[in-house]
Amino acid sequence: MNNPQRVKHNGDLILTTEQLAKFYGTSTKRIMENYSRNKERFIDGKHFYYLEGPALKQFKDYTANSGLVDKHAPSAYLWTKRGASRHSKMLGTDRAWDMFDELEETYFSPARQNELALTTEQQVHLLATNGDRANKRIGHVEDEIKDLQDNQTIAPGEYNYISHQVGSAVKSYISAHPFVVTSQQRAKLYRDINRGLNEVTGIKTRTQLRRKDFDTADEFISNWKPSTATIQIIKQLSGEVAGQTDLEIEQSV
Repeated sequence: MNNPQRVKHNGDLILTTEQLAKFYGTSTKRIMENYSRNKERFIDGKHFYYLEGPALKQFKDYTANSGLVDKHAPSAYLWTKRGASRHSKMLGTDRAWDMFDELEETYFSPARQNELALTTEQQVHLLATNGDRANKRIGHVEDEIKDLQDNQTIAPGEYNYISHQVGSAVKSYISAHPFVVTSQQRAKLYRDINRGLNEVTGIKTRTQLRRKDFDTADEFISNWKPSTATIQIIKQLSGEVAGQTDLEIEQSV
């Protein structure tokens, strides 16, 4: 018998259903039929280990290049020495008996416990690799959560705060520049600050402000000054106002 790849699971040397069928000269279907008919004779954790989900994926990663388990298999049975013995008795063939004796003397021999398919260094590397994968998955989830949080629109209270700051910035500029007297001039200033706010935060309207934009928006408003073009336009409008009567100016405000 060619020495099979020695693999441990949960501290026990195991054989997959495929290996067992090959050694005993039968089919995997026959192995599983015998198990199904005699489930009461098998104890999980003593005669076999049943793997599915994350545990199966980890075992597939552990034996990635061995072909011990079909990479598309949704589940797997790993048979211990006691499980392999039960199967040889159920099959009852000379080959099954002979092969189990040989497995017992070679594969399951205590003298060969250190001859595992994976060295200690490989197992440590596997654990580190799986740990890295888990950390990457956790990091990816955390990034997605943060992205969702950052891209939420700002709360009503924050929106009102930004709106108040915009109004205060425009009023402060008007107070310092007496030539701004008409609603048309004030509209130019509001248009200027809103346009700049939208540009620095990458939005089209203030209602689209996101949580991650709040500090940027607040800083922009605090440092805002009208553009040269806007200042020039409101000054030009001041010249037009200069020719109006006091009554006309009052009505235009």
